[in-house]
Amino acid sequence: PSPPDREHALMSEYTDDTANELANLALPEAAASDNTKIVEQIGEILGASLQTLEESYLTAVRVRRAEKRARELLAKYAAARGA
Repeated sequence: PSPPDREHALMSEYTDDTANELANLALPEAAASDNTKIVEQIGEILGASLQTLEESYLTAVRVRRAEKRARELLAKYAAARGA
């Protein structure tokens, strides 16, 4: 059997991977269907079963949204200086 720390690390990695995958699916679907509730509904489903997965998913969503805003701002500055 694996040591407890190794098992915890594997579960944590699986949780993060799953959360990231779901965020990568939910955000484009929400944008394509113009239904932002999709992201929230998935979070609720996850939270009903496993709060840790819900938290990881919501963090992944926030990271992607923040990254998008940051990239848009950088593109705006680059366009303003003609780059």
